[in-house]
Amino acid sequence: MKDRIENDFRYHAPSPEKVMKHEIVRNKCKELALFILENCPPGRERALALTKVEEAMLWANAAIARN
Repeated sequence: MKDRIENDFRYHAPSPEKVMKHEIVRNKCKELALFILENCPPGRERALALTKVEEAMLWANAAIARN
């Protein structure tokens, strides 16, 4: 578990391949967020859906960076 914590809390310099993967994740998540914005009525549910897309983007990019 200590190794995991050490890995999770250190800087991970991205390789050119990882930079490309981060960009793809951001673009796909942005596409979904815009779809939700355009097709779901305003309210708590839409706000939560957009938050979850943002969270998914962050975790996906963490997975790319850490592994």
